Amino acid sequence: MKTVIHWFRRDLRVTDNTSLNAAVASAEAVVPVYILSTWKNAHRWTGPNRQHFLCESLASLDESLRGVGGSLVVRSGDAVDELMHLVAESGAVEIHFNRDPDPHGRAVEARLEEACRLAGIAVVPHKDVAIHERDEVLTGAGETFRVFTPYSKAWAKLPKPAVGVRVKELVVPVGISSLPLPDVSHWELKPASAGVLEGGEKAARARMASFLNSGIARYGVLRDMPSVPATSRLSQDLRYGLLSIRELHEACMKKAEELDAEGRVSAMKYVAELIWREFYMQILWNYPEVLEREFNLKYHGMIWPGNPEAFERWKFGQTGFPIVDAAMRELLETGFMHNRTRMITAMFLTKDLHLDWRLGESWFMQQLVDGEIASNNGGWQWSAGTGADAAPYFRIQNPWSQTKRYAADGVYIKKWIPELREVDPSKFLEPPAPGMRLAANYPTPMVDHAAARDVTLDMFKIALSERGS
Repeated sequence: MKTVIHWFRRDLRVTDNTSLNAAVASAEAVVPVYILSTWKNAHRWTGPNRQHFLCESLASLDESLRGVGGSLVVRSGDAVDELMHLVAESGAVEIHFNRDPDPHGRAVEARLEEACRLAGIAVVPHKDVAIHERDEVLTGAGETFRVFTPYSKAWAKLPKPAVGVRVKELVVPVGISSLPLPDVSHWELKPASAGVLEGGEKAARARMASFLNSGIARYGVLRDMPSVPATSRLSQDLRYGLLSIRELHEACMKKAEELDAEGRVSAMKYVAELIWREFYMQILWNYPEVLEREFNLKYHGMIWPGNPEAFERWKFGQTGFPIVDAAMRELLETGFMHNRTRMITAMFLTKDLHLDWRLGESWFMQQLVDGEIASNNGGWQWSAGTGADAAPYFRIQNPWSQTKRYAADGVYIKKWIPELREVDPSKFLEPPAPGMRLAANYPTPMVDHAAARDVTLDMFKIALSERGS
């Protein structure tokens, strides 16, 4: 009986899973395995919220596999070592997996391919995480796009892969040992925040259905209002592959056809966000150095002179800027932050507090449930003015005017900052008079935005002059 391994990574579903479907079609028996990492405590790239969501998603995946005759095999340790042990135990002749867009995952894939080459085992990678991978959307000269708009136009013109089927039957060899399904204690982490969304394919599909049925038609109009539940809330589901990007894209395009003109425009704005996701993935795939340095080399090595104590106040929502503090507290309590406030808080850290974008990038990765490395890096570098297709360095969002435009009614701010619930929301639209507090137990603004803006402009001008730009 031919046996193969399907290695689950960021594809924790049984619906339209390219590698899993190929593994099932190629053999009589499949070993579906997930390998837990072994790092402990704090880590630059994750934290308890995301690991909790992962654990719930693994439990859901195991339930789905049991529903079709199998079960999830759980191992812990170095992925290559554990896969080779599993080959020896099961007699598998192939290892199937879906390719990872991140440099960390690709490095493991390269090690696995070498180990399997030496052992005479076939390695079968598949495209699944993105509709179009790094070498598919290219300029006329065959180069990687560095600007979003031409990339999105080229992306849209390419034929789209078909949506695959849901696995209906799975045979897993007997006698394959498995660890118990994990919780966050496996990584010696504290419990997750109380507001983290439910993990698993079933919950993700319910969120997708809700957004398509009642959200996408108004997405373009309401998406920038953080107090309104108008975004898809699917980013963590795409991050862990609880949903197929192919299925989601196809469903959005079909829904757009059913809507009126305004609704179609709205739906296509959401589709543009899916393309942004893939734009940042191809930037990371082709330029992995962006995780350590500025994408725009004009700003490589730029000095960020901010105070570390200011970083601590920013992290915990104690800046004295209500829109910033509300967003940072929402992140701490739920593992989520609205996209508009991600931009506001990121620009505040880099252009009001003059702190290195890498500090904020890492903090977000530790707190966010979605934690998509490419999108997080791209968003931070965009806000800092150093990235691909970034906001120009002189575009510096004013937290007070952003509040007036997107959160003037005070609902969002009062939800997350209880100290301000009795304050007239009109007071959130401009800085208080010097020395005055919005509430007795709420801090005064830690910087003057206008003065901080001038410092930022000088920082960037110096960086440009040093490079002769």
